[in-house]
Amino acid sequence: MASRSTNPGGASRVRRRALLGTAVLVVLVALAGLAAYLARDGRKPSKSPVAQQSSAPVASPSGSPSPGARAHALPVPPNTHDPIAFGKAAAAALWSYDTRAYSQAELLTALHGWLTVETKYADPASVDAVVPSPVLWKEMAANGQFATATVNEGHFPESFTRALQADPGTVTQAYVYAVTVSGKQSIAWKGSPAGGAENRVTTLAVQCRPSHPCALAGVMPSVAP
Repeated sequence: MASRSTNPGGASRVRRRALLGTAVLVVLVALAGLAAYLARDGRKPSKSPVAQQSSAPVASPSGSPSPGARAHALPVPPNTHDPIAFGKAAAAALWSYDTRAYSQAELLTALHGWLTVETKYADPASVDAVVPSPVLWKEMAANGQFATATVNEGHFPESFTRALQADPGTVTQAYVYAVTVSGKQSIAWKGSPAGGAENRVTTLAVQCRPSHPCALAGVMPSVAP
């Protein structure tokens, strides 16, 4: 594990992670890996500003392009109050990329647009960690590599559901939900249009306040079944 950051921004990132972890911990006391999430002090600061994109919608969670969507468009968050629907769309966005159509920095900026505007709960570093590094992106771009995602299923983890049943009011502090999503990522490149595919599964922290559409809080470091 990387050492604790000593720069001033590192302290604020640790506080943001702690607040996010606390919000999730209220309803995820049984989630394995949460302690590791709170202790991830070595994350680098985000290189891209948080900004909304005006691109066409990302492919739908089912894997089929949304009606009217442009091919290879940067991902745009859906307007929904359903944490599972949002989690499935977010997973599809995180598992998709096209080095032929935009830069790594542009993709990061687009994905940061999915994050909650409540910075004390937003963890952009956890999103950055799932995007190829600038060096790797350059190598992938030389081969015209791109990936598409198919989402099979999304659900609240069992431990999350049990905690909510035990105390339904605990989620109302930050309205952060855990959503586990499974699916498949298909990768192709020049000279290999068929490419390859692998199964993917991730647990996301999704904030859905009653007065606002859902937004991404962060990507959990381990999967909660």
